[in-house]
Amino acid sequence: MHIGIPKEIKNHEYRVALTPEGARDLTQAGHAVSVESGAGAGAGFGDEAYRAAGAVIVATPDEAFAADLVAKVKEPQPAELALLRGGQLLFCYLHLAAAPELARELMARGVTAIAYETVTWPAGGLPLLQPMSDIAGRLAPQMGALGLHTSHGGSGKLISGMPGVPPAHVLVIGAGVVGMSAVRTAAGLGARVTLIDRQADKLARAEALFGARIETRFSSVDAIADSLTHADIVIGAAQIPGRHAPRLIDRQSLQRMPPGSVLVDVAIDQGGIAETSRPTTHSNPFFVAEGIVHYCVTNMPGAVARTATEALTHATLPYVQALAAQGLAALDADAGLKQGLQVHTGEITHAGLAQDLGFGMQGASQLRPGGGPPAISAAACATLTVTPDSF
Repeated sequence: MHIGIPKEIKNHEYRVALTPEGARDLTQAGHAVSVESGAGAGAGFGDEAYRAAGAVIVATPDEAFAADLVAKVKEPQPAELALLRGGQLLFCYLHLAAAPELARELMARGVTAIAYETVTWPAGGLPLLQPMSDIAGRLAPQMGALGLHTSHGGSGKLISGMPGVPPAHVLVIGAGVVGMSAVRTAAGLGARVTLIDRQADKLARAEALFGARIETRFSSVDAIADSLTHADIVIGAAQIPGRHAPRLIDRQSLQRMPPGSVLVDVAIDQGGIAETSRPTTHSNPFFVAEGIVHYCVTNMPGAVARTATEALTHATLPYVQALAAQGLAALDADAGLKQGLQVHTGEITHAGLAQDLGFGMQGASQLRPGGGPPAISAAACATLTVTPDSF
């Protein structure tokens, strides 16, 4: 199969979907790999390394997108949509629950789109989301500490404190991969840390790992509201695979936070956990709303592109190899990979996504021929609006 690796064009996105080592594995298996010139430069991988791996360096995105399978990091940007065609395989992070217009475009173009973020392991878990979630969680306290700087509108607190001066209080909402990584980093920086989740076993695991260095609370509306009143940094780490992030902080609750506190909404690529959150970029990462500094960058791991690219390729390469060797048959051979299928032949094929896009579940409950996932047609999608989940 012909595999295309375009250069990412999202704001300050330096990752690339494939390392030269990954390209070598594919070309040695007999596949053709086209890499757009400069695609790996931001992550420290030059064109020559890809050539040495057997890939062909192409000069334009058109040539990379001409492939049968296009592997990317982030969702197609507006300038890239015209390069997609019917029957083409697209494999990348999509986050369509927060991007209904992109969903419509992919449906209209007849693309088969498989989302990294909903591919699952047989025993559960999200193998392609996990490495980037881990990185985002490790970065979140650092970004929160930066947001506390007076120059960004923050309260001027040092996250670690000083002798005789207490440290900042970091509140982490969600004890998944992002949340646990954020707790580890925040505690390591010397912050006072509180972790909130609605699963007691996750809280018990966190206490076993970190002991008295952290506090835990069972999630409830009152617990979140009360915790916000003491928080200098809030890290939003709650998510529902493939769906809009749970909306846990409304504007009134946000106003309970001390002025100059920081909200790092890691869930922003799925719509965010706060009413006031809106996407930001690495070139302009912060904004202030209700006196609170917000950091809502949708591609946080892009800031550490070398580490992120290597970690991502380690996770995605087996799936790329399967798709290259088997095409769509790879979905039937791997039920976890099939969970990544979100758009096919002009239809939404992921039940949770269809629900978030406003499609009536009576129609979505009807399975496609052959027992496949529920679908929503392009025509039905024309009038959809996003309806966020409640927690």
